[in-house]
Amino acid sequence: MWSDLTNLLYQAYEQYSFLPLFIEIALFFIFIAIFATIFAYGVILFRRWKGYVHDKRMKFIRPKVEEMITEQVLINENLEQIPVEEIEFDQAAINDKIFKKPWVRQVVIDILIQYRKNFRGEVGELLRKLYIDMNLTKDSFEKMKSLKWERKIKAVVELTQMDVQISDVTILPLTNSTNPSLRAAARNAYIQLSKNEPFKFFDVATEPILPWDQLELFRIITTTKDIAIPNFSRWVSYSTNKSVVSFCLKLIAHYDQQTAIPAVMDLLNNKDHYFRANAINCLGKLGAEAAEDRLTKIYATQPIHCQLEILKALGRIASGNNLEFLKNEFLFSSNFDVRMAAARSIIKHNTPASRAMVEDLRATTYEENKLIISHCLNPLIKH
Repeated sequence: MWSDLTNLLYQAYEQYSFLPLFIEIALFFIFIAIFATIFAYGVILFRRWKGYVHDKRMKFIRPKVEEMITEQVLINENLEQIPVEEIEFDQAAINDKIFKKPWVRQVVIDILIQYRKNFRGEVGELLRKLYIDMNLTKDSFEKMKSLKWERKIKAVVELTQMDVQISDVTILPLTNSTNPSLRAAARNAYIQLSKNEPFKFFDVATEPILPWDQLELFRIITTTKDIAIPNFSRWVSYSTNKSVVSFCLKLIAHYDQQTAIPAVMDLLNNKDHYFRANAINCLGKLGAEAAEDRLTKIYATQPIHCQLEILKALGRIASGNNLEFLKNEFLFSSNFDVRMAAARSIIKHNTPASRAMVEDLRATTYEENKLIISHCLNPLIKH
């Protein structure tokens, strides 16, 4: 049989080799197109079959899992009578052989997490206890050992949602992963799970904290209850990771850490002008009156975006010591954005002296500047 097939293929090849070149090329691409079409249909059919099997499995197992969770947690008669940690589950129910299959255990984990997002308090704690008593933590920690980053992320999310501690030896290396998604998930988990030093990963961070990750971290930090907030100036002073320092400046401003002002002022010597702009922005939000003289002295040597941040900072500090400086920038700068920022900062002072200055400028300056002041005075316009 094999010899007949070999002979047939050899004869076909001989006939093919005698054809004109353009026909050989056309036939080659036809064969490629046929193979690609068959392969594509094969992939589609396989995925549909896989989806069909998954849906059929879920229709069978999900009601059983939800029934078990409902009986053991949601309508547990002991929930209101004894502490959660003392409640015992029906061992026959949670040790049913159907819950021993790996894919079923994953379904149980997914449903427990879904329920825990919707239930807090004692019900949420009992869901966590069920997760632990069914030894589902073992499944999650096994995924942590996977070489696939998607499985590691899933494990980190599961353990975080169930408030299960992950050792520093396991989680800290992941906070420096080269994979951005895994890195972000590990950092979020570390902040939520670490009870003593939730920001320890700042010390070892070499990979950047991307802007989107900073938003998510900021949300987690500011909404997590009983989180130990350190003095972020330590990383401003010593960290070599610019994204960590930049993020710490945002946190310093948010938590109004006045003791961090000297460390932030030291950044004004930094060669990176975007870094300086972040520091100036932070000083303004802190209302650092001690920084005003320094800011006005370096103003002339700064690039335009740093100058704009200095003008904004003077408006936020609003000590009244630099109203004349702001007035001069408004009157004599050739840059429209500078004049706009100076006008806003004068108005932000909102003192008798600043209001008198605004009225004087509206009466004496030329038409374009009058329009700028009118624009900045409009409370409906958010700057």
